[in-house]
Amino acid sequence: MRALYPVGYNRQARFLPAPASVLRYPGPPPEMRPPAAWFRRIRSVSGAVARALPIVLALGSGPALADPVVFAAASLKEALDAASAAWAAQSGGRASISYAASSALARQIDQGAPADVFVSADGTWTAWLEGRGRLRAGSVAPLLTNRLVLVAPAAGPVPVLRLAPGVPLASALGADGRLAVGDVAAVPAGRYARAALESIGAWPSVSARLAQSENVRVALTLVARGEAPLGIVYATDARAEPKVRVVDTFPESSHPPIVYPIAIVAGTRSPRAQGYVDFLRSPAGLAVFAAHGFGPAPR
Repeated sequence: MRALYPVGYNRQARFLPAPASVLRYPGPPPEMRPPAAWFRRIRSVSGAVARALPIVLALGSGPALADPVVFAAASLKEALDAASAAWAAQSGGRASISYAASSALARQIDQGAPADVFVSADGTWTAWLEGRGRLRAGSVAPLLTNRLVLVAPAAGPVPVLRLAPGVPLASALGADGRLAVGDVAAVPAGRYARAALESIGAWPSVSARLAQSENVRVALTLVARGEAPLGIVYATDARAEPKVRVVDTFPESSHPPIVYPIAIVAGTRSPRAQGYVDFLRSPAGLAVFAAHGFGPAPR
């Protein structure tokens, strides 16, 4: 049988130049070539596809761009879910919501996270973002109010405490118990808690006995599980968690007003963002929040 070798190869293991006829392949003979009209048709179809592609892509990405992405304070979970469902039933849209501490969400927006709407548990973080040009000019508006409460596990005896100067809060924690709060340096609920404790004179006795958490819902969970004998959360948090009981409500004068502002993020790609915000601030939207214990913010 005759051995087959590549073009340009000889048996002395040397490569020889390939024949010029191989290097310059002239293509098929004329009678085997497709007609010119075939190439014109291919170019026509290719051009049509190229022109249609942006339209197809736009149609495919339309709903995702239309519906708002919402970053919201963790304490809003049940209420905002319900209000968003009411908006969806009315508008046909669907909001995608991420819940976390207002501080964490604000930092994510500052770093370019693709949010369209921001609902914070205080004005500090909306003001911070506004100062950095991250919010649409003039879009920040007050939405809701809340109250601050002291809670205890529902499974055990609820201590009798009056949140006023002289309250024996440290004694109520027991020998090694801790007071569950949000991070007092960054989380709005934690900052409100510190202000309230300082106002009633309890801060010095409990400041070293805090269980600080990344958001108010984590503090609520610590109490609900019995891992902390007491915690400071919003009244709406306590209402949403059957495993805790309210010990007492802090006087409104003991801390800055608890106001939740709402804003549209600069550069939003959602044409429904404004309508979503308008609905939440409408009587219909506020009625949903009221059913979960929130009050309307003064305008």
